[in-house]
Amino acid sequence: MKTSPPLPLVFTALLAATAFAQEPSSPVHSLSQHDRDYAVSQMHVTRKLFLDSVAGLTPEQWNFKPAPERWSIAECAEHIAISEDFISALVRDQIMKTPAAPEKRQEVKMTDEQIATMVADRSTKFKAPEPIVPKKRWPDPADAVAHFKESRDRNIVYLNTTDDDLRNHFMPHPAAGMLDAYGWMLLMSGHTERHTLQLLEVKADPKYPK
Repeated sequence: MKTSPPLPLVFTALLAATAFAQEPSSPVHSLSQHDRDYAVSQMHVTRKLFLDSVAGLTPEQWNFKPAPERWSIAECAEHIAISEDFISALVRDQIMKTPAAPEKRQEVKMTDEQIATMVADRSTKFKAPEPIVPKKRWPDPADAVAHFKESRDRNIVYLNTTDDDLRNHFMPHPAAGMLDAYGWMLLMSGHTERHTLQLLEVKADPKYPK
C-alpha cells in the first residue's frame, strides 16, 4: 500500500489529538495492531498499579514523608499525574510536529520492552524537570487521582484510535537515547510504574502510619 508523509496535525485538547486534517483520499501512516495492543496493555497495567497503590489511604498516610528530602505519597502521586500531561503534550505538540525522519530509526538503541524496564528501574536516580516537580497542586488526594485517571484514559483512547505516524518522528531522551514518539508513550507508562514503586517504598518505611 502506498503511503504519503504525515499530514498537519490539528490539536484538540478534549480528544487528545485524535483528529487531524487530511484529504479524504490521502493515506497516512498508522501503528500496527500489535503496537496498539502492546502500548494500551502497558497503559492499563500501570494505571491499575498506581490506582491500587493509593486506594483507601488516610490523610496521615498520604502526607507522610520518610525523610525531609524524600517525597511523600502525595508528592509521588502529583508527579505521576502531572507527568501524564507533560509527556503526552511533548509527543503531540513537539515530537509529532518535527519532520518525519525514518532515517533516525538506526539511532534507536532500545527495544519497546527495554524502554519500560529502563524507566521503572529505580537503581538510577534522576532529577525531575521543574514543570513536573510536585507543588501541592491538588490538596485533596481525590483530585490528583481523578486528574491522573482522566489523563491516562485520554491517552489510552489516543493510542487506540490515532493515525499519527508515531514510528517516524523522533526525539532523544537523556537516559534512553533516541526514541520515536511511540517509545515516548511507552516511557510515560514506565514512568508511572517507576514512581508507583517509589510510592510503595514510602509505604514500606517502618515509620509509615498504620
